[in-house]
Formats: sequence, structure tokens, C-alpha cells
Amino acid sequence: MRPILAVIALIPLAACAPPPPAPRTPSICTGLRGEPGITARLYFGRTRTDSAAWQTFLAENVTPRFPSGFSVFDGYSQWQQRSSGRILQEPSTIIEVATPRDPDTIRKFEAIRADYRQIFNQESVGLVVSDSCVSF
Repeated sequence: MRPILAVIALIPLAACAPPPPAPRTPSICTGLRGEPGITARLYFGRTRTDSAAWQTFLAENVTPRFPSGFSVFDGYSQWQQRSSGRILQEPSTIIEVATPRDPDTIRKFEAIRADYRQIFNQESVGLVVSDSCVSF
């Protein structure tokens, strides 16, 4: 019986304690008035869309998915075409959406991208999503 007691006495009590909690990652909104969310930018090539077609696309495909708002910027894009390897340039439009993160949000972005590719026969629509602090 003594050897068993000796072994038990040698086990440090700390080995039985639960591990310390993981360090908490500070919120992206620390010190700001806002809620953690995402900011997404969608990049649309505009060679094949006139102003009226673009306005219709916004009204029918973007606004219903993000009725609380978004920003639209005109730009210029350059990229390498996947099918030919050629470097191409064209006017572009960027939509920026700041929104709370929810399970449905990425699905909405993917639907907008798919709609634009189909309607305007585009090879791709760029999407960049970043964590952000959202406040309006």
C-alpha cells in the first residue's frame, strides 16, 4: 500500500486542474462604436454593360439582396484572362457593402456574381471580403 500512496503523492495538483482559458482576441471594434461585421468589394468588368443595363442590374440583383445600402465606385481594371493568358483592361465598377456577418451573406454575394456572369457573359466577378467594424 505504501508504494501506491507514494506515487499518488508525487502527482502535482496542477496536472488535475483544467487548462487556463485561451487568450481572448480583442474585437475589431474595441474602442469604436460599432459591431463586428464584414466589408465586401465586388469587382465588375463593364465593357459589355451600358449605363441603363447596369442600373437595371443594380435594381434587380443587388438592391433586393442588400436593401440597407451599398456604395458604387467607377474604376479601371486590368487582369490576365484565364482562357488565353492575355492581359486585358476595361472600365470597371466596384460595389462595396458593409454588413453584419450572417450565414446568408456570402450566399448573396455569390448569387450576385453568378447573375452578372450569366447576364453579361463575363468570365468572372471579383470578390474581396474583410473583417470590419460596422456602424451607421
